[in-house]
Amino acid sequence: MKQLITAIALSVAVAGVFAADAAASKPLTAQQQKMADCSAANKGKKGDDFKSAQKACLSGTAAPAAASAPMTQQQKMAACSKQNKGKKGDDYKAAQKACLAA
Repeated sequence: MKQLITAIALSVAVAGVFAADAAASKPLTAQQQKMADCSAANKGKKGDDFKSAQKACLSGTAAPAAASAPMTQQQKMAACSKQNKGKKGDDYKAAQKACLAA
């Protein structure tokens, strides 16, 4: 009885190994390769940004440029602050106001 159970377990294990090898050696289809390439290109993006970039990539259209997306107020303040680094007092305030208004 033990030999029968061992033989069945061994045959199931060997069948699983062969099935895994067959799946691993199978080349990707064109669509699977395209999905893998788009996923790699959009790595690091999250949520709706990732979804829209994936959709654009898979459909073959160019993804919308990040520069065309409006900056948040916090991003705009950080960019203006970096741009006006080194200015002092009223000069800094005037430059910040002009930058943030743009």
